Amino acid sequence: MKRPPRSLCSLPPEGASQGAWGGPARTEIAALAPPVRSGVAAGTSYSVYAARAADAGKRATVVLIHGVGMNQSVWAPQVEALCAEFQVVVYDMLGHGRSALPSPAARLDEYAAQLAQLLDTLDVEAAHVVGHSMGALVALEFALTHPNRTLSVAALNAVYDRTPQQRQAVMSRAETLDDATFIPGIDATLSRWFGDPVPGHLTGAAQAVRTLLLSVDPIGYQRTYRLFASADGAHVGRLERLAVPALFLTGEHDPNSSPAMSRAMAAAAPGGRAEIIANERHMMNVTEPALVNERLLAFLKGAHHG
Repeated sequence: MKRPPRSLCSLPPEGASQGAWGGPARTEIAALAPPVRSGVAAGTSYSVYAARAADAGKRATVVLIHGVGMNQSVWAPQVEALCAEFQVVVYDMLGHGRSALPSPAARLDEYAAQLAQLLDTLDVEAAHVVGHSMGALVALEFALTHPNRTLSVAALNAVYDRTPQQRQAVMSRAETLDDATFIPGIDATLSRWFGDPVPGHLTGAAQAVRTLLLSVDPIGYQRTYRLFASADGAHVGRLERLAVPALFLTGEHDPNSSPAMSRAMAAAAPGGRAEIIANERHMMNVTEPALVNERLLAFLKGAHHG
């Protein structure tokens, strides 16, 4: 039986301070307005948030795709900010939240097809697509295979062409997964994502992310993580054909979605650019949302009006 997904919006960690989600500049997650539309369609759980602009009905759509072990609620700080200019769609990728499981031998094109089907459901012809980590792989795959439906693509903390040592480490983690009722190695995951030890001002965010990891469907996690572990080469030799503006944004201290990877992808993509956020690691969208939102809005507005 699938567990009900936990939410960063509705479940702030018990006893957390006001700055627990990313310091005093964070977006106030609790203030997030309700979606104008939400549900489960064709096996995909989604939420749609309206632009706050007077001409909201004419604003372009931004789709946000989360990473392995998360769900759509992890984007709450970005939803609030991006709705100033855009309609925003968030959804649970296959194997996560309330969405259906991927196939046992999951493929990247399944996840891209999920997004295409969701856009059909929402009657959205084309969108700006933003993905984090595994979601970045999906976003890039969608942009490459559905160029006419992609206005721009932003890949946050994306993996690309790992070194042999990096590949061995992630494949070793993938091999520890099975169909058990828990996800092994959560403490090690949080250390990679937040630091070891977790800085005091990030303990609330780390605890909330732990809650999401503990609630994910183990089978969905296993299938998606194994794909994530093996898909770092999926876009090598293909980004040269990327037909839309592309932002590759990562943290200075993210060892597994490194600045070198983002720079390599930006160099390969005709309309690509790399930006690095100083002192940040893997979960920068919740640890430093103000800076991430600033970079995303600048890129998305430039891509839309460029």
